[in-house]
Amino acid sequence: MTLPIHEALPALKSALAGREAAVLVAPPGAGKTTVVPLALLDEPWVAGGKIVMLEPRRLAARAAASRMAQSLGEGVGETVGFRVRLQSKVSARTRVEVVTEGVFTRMILDDPGLEGVAAVIFDEFHERSLDADLGLALARDAQGLVREDLKILVMSATLDGARISALLGDAPIVESQGRMFPVDTRYLGRDERPQATGMRLEERVVRAVERALAEEGGGLLVFLPGQGEIRRTETLLRERLRRPDVDVAPLYGALDPAEQDRAVAPAAAGRRKVVLATSIAETSLTIEGVRVVIDCGLARVPRFDPSSGLTRLETVRVSRAAADQRRGRAGRTEPGVCYRLWDEPETRALPAFARPEILEADLSNLALNLARWGARDVGDLAFLDKPPAVAFNEARILLNRLQALDGQGGLTAHGRALADMPLAPRLAHMVVRAAASGQAERGAKVAAVLSEQGLGGRDVDLRHRLESFDRDRSPRARDARILSERWARSAGRASGAAPLDDALMLAEAYPERVARARGKPGEYQLAGGRGVYLEATDALARETWLAVGELGGGEARDRILLAAPLDEASLREAFADRLVAEDRLEPDAKGKVRARRLLRLGKLVVEERLLDKVDPGLVAKALLDQVAREGLSAVPLGEGAQALRRRVAFLRERDAETWPDLSDTTLLGRLDEWLEPLLAGRSALSQLGDGALADAIRTLVPWDLHRRLDADAPARFTAPTGSSFAIDYAADGGPRVDVRVQELFGLTAHPTVGGAPLVLALLSPGHKPIQITKDLPGFWKGSWREVKAEMKGRYPRHVWPDDPATTAPTTRAKPRGT
Repeated sequence: MTLPIHEALPALKSALAGREAAVLVAPPGAGKTTVVPLALLDEPWVAGGKIVMLEPRRLAARAAASRMAQSLGEGVGETVGFRVRLQSKVSARTRVEVVTEGVFTRMILDDPGLEGVAAVIFDEFHERSLDADLGLALARDAQGLVREDLKILVMSATLDGARISALLGDAPIVESQGRMFPVDTRYLGRDERPQATGMRLEERVVRAVERALAEEGGGLLVFLPGQGEIRRTETLLRERLRRPDVDVAPLYGALDPAEQDRAVAPAAAGRRKVVLATSIAETSLTIEGVRVVIDCGLARVPRFDPSSGLTRLETVRVSRAAADQRRGRAGRTEPGVCYRLWDEPETRALPAFARPEILEADLSNLALNLARWGARDVGDLAFLDKPPAVAFNEARILLNRLQALDGQGGLTAHGRALADMPLAPRLAHMVVRAAASGQAERGAKVAAVLSEQGLGGRDVDLRHRLESFDRDRSPRARDARILSERWARSAGRASGAAPLDDALMLAEAYPERVARARGKPGEYQLAGGRGVYLEATDALARETWLAVGELGGGEARDRILLAAPLDEASLREAFADRLVAEDRLEPDAKGKVRARRLLRLGKLVVEERLLDKVDPGLVAKALLDQVAREGLSAVPLGEGAQALRRRVAFLRERDAETWPDLSDTTLLGRLDEWLEPLLAGRSALSQLGDGALADAIRTLVPWDLHRRLDADAPARFTAPTGSSFAIDYAADGGPRVDVRVQELFGLTAHPTVGGAPLVLALLSPGHKPIQITKDLPGFWKGSWREVKAEMKGRYPRHVWPDDPATTAPTTRAKPRGT
C-alpha cells in the first residue's frame, strides 16, 4: 500500500546520505513510523548496522514493531523487534529495534559509542518527554565526540522544525503532506449543570457516547484525562448502554499489555467498540475501525514542585496541537467525526503546544545521568530547552543527600551503583540500601510497586500491595517480577547493614515523607512540613508513624496513596545520623520561658523533654526571638518609654540628621543594643519595668544630645505655680499640655518647646476644657472677657481677674467669706 510518506523518501534518503542529521515533519496518517525505518535499512551508510527508533510509550513501541514485522511477513523479534521496560523481543537477526525513550537512555549511557547502531530515529518528538530531550542531547554529543558516522533523524507530526534543525547543526528539513480523510468537528459545549451522581465529566462523556452511537457508525475513541475517569466512565457505560453489539475497552499505560492489545485490535465482526483512552492514544498508534473521536479536552500531566520535592499529577487543558492530534485519529482510515466537549471559541484560547516535560519535571534522574555521562553542568550538552536552574539545583541537592555525588559533582561509588540501575535515583538508592542489608529481592519488589502504576492493586497499605503482587499471575506481574529480580541481582551484595523492613525502605527513598499523626484520625504531617491525610476509616489511619511512598491530591494538602506503618524505635535506630537534637526555648501561657530538648527528623518531633537548668544566655536569646517574632507589642513599654520615643520623634521631624530614629522598625533591628542587656537574669518579658525600658531606649540617643533633649523637648511643663504637667508629644497640632487656666496667670509670653509654641489646653477649675491656644497673651487680651463672664458664674469662689497677665497664679480658690 502506497502511503504519503513514500513521496518524501527520496528527499529524506538524500538528506541523510549527505548529512549526519535530518528533520522529518509528517502529519498523522503519513506512515512515517512504520515506513521510514524499513526504507532506510538498505541505505549504503547503514552497512549492515542497526536502526534504533524511539517511541514515547511502551504501547506505541510494541504496536510499531508489530506493524513493521507484519508488513515484512515476519514475527516480531526477527528483522524488527522491540525493547521496553517489562518486555523485549529481539534476536541476532534484528536490525530495527523499537525502544522506549527511557530504554534508549540506558543504551547510550552503557555504550556511548552505540556500537553496531547506524541511526537513531526520534519518533513523535513533539511530545517532548524528558527522556527524549536527554536522549537527543546525548546522541548529539556522542555524534560529535566518538561517532561522526552516526545518523540522527527527528520525526514529528507537529513540530517547530526550524528549532530542531538549528540544534542539529542546521540539519535539512524534509516535509511530507500526509494523508487524512475529512473529519467533521462538532462542538457539544461544556454543560456546567451539576450532576446528582457527582461525576459531571463522566456523565457528559456518556451522553456524548450515546449520541455518537446513535448518529454515526464505526468505532469510537474517547479521550479522558486519567485512569480514574476511564474506570468511572466504563462503569457508567456498562450500566447505561442497552447495546449488546457494543464493547467497551479501557486503554491506559498501567494496563496489562494483553488488555492494551485487545483495545487496539479491530472489533469482532458485527460489533462496535468504544475505546476509553488517555493521551496514550494520541500518536504513533492506529486503533482499527475508529472513525469517531470524543475529546473531553483534558489531560493529566506531572508537575514538579522544587520547594516541596513533590511531583503531582495535574489535570490541564490540552494544547491545540494535542487537540488536532486527537481529532486526526477519526480520519486515519476513512472520513470521520470528532465531538469536542467544549465550545468552538475556546479552541483559540488553548495553548499552541504543551510545555516540554524538561521545564516541569523532577530533574534528579537527568542530573544523575549527566554525572554518569561526565557532564558536570547542563551547559555541557545541547538541549532544545535548557533545564530550569532551580529545579536542576534541587536535583543536585537530592543527589548529594543520597551520597551519589562527590564534592566536585562527580559520581561517588554509591552514585555509580545508582546510575547502573534503570530506576529513579530515590528508588535505586532504596534497592541498593536494601541489598546491603541482605534484602535485595524485597527492596526490588517495593521499587516495582512504586514505579509501575497499579501493580499490586490500589490498596494504600504497601504490605497488601506486595502480597497482591506476589499472588498476581498476569503477564504484566510476571514480567515485573523478572525485572525486579534483575534489579536485585545488580544491586550488590549484603554488607552486614542493619535490616530494613518495608517502611524503612520507603523512608530511605523518601525521608521527607516520613509522617506523624496529628489531630484527627487520618491527619498527618510530613517530615518536610506539609500536611497530608488518609481516610479516617483506613486501617493505617490509626498508626502514629507512617512511611509514605506515594502522594496525590491538592494544593493545600495531599492524600496518602501508598504507605507502610513505621516503628518509632526502628526509625530512630535507622535514622540516628539524620536526627537533629535541638534545645528550644519558648514562652509559656504566662510569658515565662521554658526550655525543651527536641529530637527532630525534619519538621517532626521524635522526642521531647523539659530541661530544668537553662543557660541564661539561651533564655535571653529566646526572649529576643520572641520579640523579633511578635513585634514590640511583646515588650511592656509603658508611658515613660513611649513618651521618650515621642519626644525624640518630635525633634527628629525638625532635624533628621541629628536625632536618631526610634521607630518600631529601628528598635526591632537594634534589640541587641538596648533590650538584650536588660534580659540578664530574667525569664519573662513581663519582668521588665517601664523605667528600665525607657532608660534602655535612651541609650540609643547619643550621650551629647541628652541635655539638648531635655532642653528642646522637655518631658514636662512647669506652670508659674510650680506645678508640673506631662507634655503630650503625640497630640494633634504639636506638643500639648492640659493645665487649669488659673495656674497660668501672670504669664505674658507663650511657652515654647523646640522653638515651637506649646499647645495649651486651658481647663476650668473643674478640669473642663475652656480654650485651646498657641497665643496666650492674645487670649488674655481677646476672648478672656467672655470666658471670664461665663466661668465666674459657674465657679464664683475662684479668682477671675480683669487682667490675668498681671495677676498672681494660683492653685486655690478664694478663702471663704471673700
